[in-house]
Amino acid sequence: MFTSPETQPKPLPETPPKYDNPPGLGRPLSAYSHLARAGDLLFVAGQCGLTEDNSVAGSDVTSQTVRAYDNVRAILASQGASLRDVVRFVTYLTSADDIPALYTARDGYFAEHYPGGEYPPNTLLVVARLVRPDLLVEIDATAYRPC
Repeated sequence: MFTSPETQPKPLPETPPKYDNPPGLGRPLSAYSHLARAGDLLFVAGQCGLTEDNSVAGSDVTSQTVRAYDNVRAILASQGASLRDVVRFVTYLTSADDIPALYTARDGYFAEHYPGGEYPPNTLLVVARLVRPDLLVEIDATAYRPC
């Protein structure tokens, strides 16, 4: 089947992905980077409620959720992007009992950052645990931001 040049898929960029650990965040907990940029796409590794010294921002889901979103926002800002550029979130939660608190924290955060009420897709998964037992929520993001 022949197609016109206008309908041909665009080739992927030939430059390799770039990895980064922006300042103001704790060091990754293992061998990974907080951010990968591949062309116009930004991939943010799962962010938990960890501060710059990798201590937990609070023992509750609300505190950890707000800090996780703050971390995602800081990583995106390092590339000139914002939460408005996010095309997908994935959220991991260690207890289904915490879903209402997660929703309340997210709704409050999103009211400020998405005032028009248009939110990116989000997949919520309840998991047995995260990398550290004191962590209750983890959020990763994919964003589109032209270079």
